[in-house]
Parts: sequence; C-alpha cells; structure tokens
Amino acid sequence: MVIGIGADHGGYVLKPSVIKAIEQLGFDYIDYGTYSEDSCDYPDYALKVANAVKSGEVDRGILLCGTGIGICIAANKVKGVRCGHVTDLFSAKATAEHNDANIISMGGRITSPELAEQITKVFLTTEFAGGRHQRRIDKITEIENNN
Repeated sequence: MVIGIGADHGGYVLKPSVIKAIEQLGFDYIDYGTYSEDSCDYPDYALKVANAVKSGEVDRGILLCGTGIGICIAANKVKGVRCGHVTDLFSAKATAEHNDANIISMGGRITSPELAEQITKVFLTTEFAGGRHQRRIDKITEIENNN
C-alpha cells in the first residue's frame, strides 16, 4: 500500500509520527509537502493528495493542518474523495470501516504526535465493512454525481 501525505505549516509537526506509523506497518509513502513550518496554504496540499488518491497514484491519504478541518473540507471537493476528520481511535476505525474513507485529516494543534501515530495505524489497518455501509456510500456518490 502507498500512502500520500500532505500538510500545511500547522500540521507539519505531526508528519514524523505519521511517517513512523506508515513505515512500521511496512507501507510506502509519498510526501507531497510541506517540508517546513513556514506559512503556506492547506488547500494546495489537500489538492495534491486528493488528486493522487483519485488517480490511483496512492491508495490512501493522510492530511494535516492546524485543526484538520480546513484541509478536510478542501480534500472533499475532489470527486471520489471521502476524507474524514479524525480526532480519536474510534473515529479512525469507523471512518475506514463504515464510511470507506480514502483519506483522513488530523490537526497538529489539537492532536498529539503519539495519538496521530496510533490513529494512522488504526486507519490504515481497518478494512471497509461493506454491507449496509455500501448502500450509504452509494447514496453519497449519487449526491456527488448530481451536484
């Protein structure tokens, strides 16, 4: 599995923990930036990772900004992306298992590096359950296709 990582300056602090988790799982990753804490715009990194997921260049994505909210909103503007904003282990599991999320977002100002590492592992090792959840994903896709 190949994971795309993108962060703005506010999420940059979590990148080492996310990368550590990915490497411990034996997965590869592509780092789409940013590469420092210099101020930058989160939509730029959301778009890079979301397009990489959409095209199949990467299998899943992890986005990081100050709260994880703005970068999540931006990523969800890309057709085919289902990005969940995650702040705890239950949400990390549920967004993969129930929502078939292909990207998660976290916030460097609200999530500790240790928790970000755990969230990454849970998200990347949880499979979509299908079943009744697929019906709901199909409805989301229909909304997306009609708007």
